[in-house]
Amino acid sequence: MPDDRRTWFHGTKPIKVEGGLKARSQRGTIGSTWWSRRFIDILERICDKGRLTRGRAYARQGQVLSIDLSPGEVRAAVQGSRRKPYEVVIRIEAYGERRWAAIEESIAEQAVYRAKLLAGEMPTEIEELFAALGIDLFPRDLDMDCSCPDWGFPCKHLSAVLYLLAESFDDDPFLVLAWRGRTREQLLGSLAEEVPRLEVEDVPFADRLADFYAPGATAHRPERRPTTGAPDLLLRVFPPPADLARPLTPAYRSLAGS
Repeated sequence: MPDDRRTWFHGTKPIKVEGGLKARSQRGTIGSTWWSRRFIDILERICDKGRLTRGRAYARQGQVLSIDLSPGEVRAAVQGSRRKPYEVVIRIEAYGERRWAAIEESIAEQAVYRAKLLAGEMPTEIEELFAALGIDLFPRDLDMDCSCPDWGFPCKHLSAVLYLLAESFDDDPFLVLAWRGRTREQLLGSLAEEVPRLEVEDVPFADRLADFYAPGATAHRPERRPTTGAPDLLLRVFPPPADLARPLTPAYRSLAGS
């Protein structure tokens, strides 16, 4: 192992980057939605606070050159104090097709969850849905590695990527699911197929005129049609002049009977 892997680097300034990925939040916390804050809360519980602080500074300075997310893995390049950018890898478990089929079935059974996801929102209850299936939506721990010589966990380069990753979750909650192995297109396509279709028999309009004013009546249930309600309803909704009410009433009833 090279000697520089055993060296602890403090106070070295990173090489300034032009056009790097930069956090929108320039002070305070990073992450504004419940799902990104949930991810940040996990990081701040399991990671070294000092390096997380330096990682936030790196994220805000734009030291991260690139982030690529794929099922189970995030790869990034971070410019540190050396000329060659450091390579960062963050891994979690990506679920297979059988497990995702069970997840999608559970989501489809909950109309509210399905509707929110189809609308591009992340329902707060989805974490409980995953837990009920014995799996995690957010990782409890992270398999992380950086090519820098800092042995801390995580180093500031990893921390910078983690914070920018959380901020990307703000922009697109489906990245959380894509990291677990399901893209937005795959999930929404599957949920759309699960929406039940209502089959309605087409009845010609002329056949509907007879029961147009009869609630609940259908061509197959003629016994539910009222025999006198429609004419009386018409007279109440559209009252004729007083001198015509009496002659019109029997005329309307006669038409209804015919």
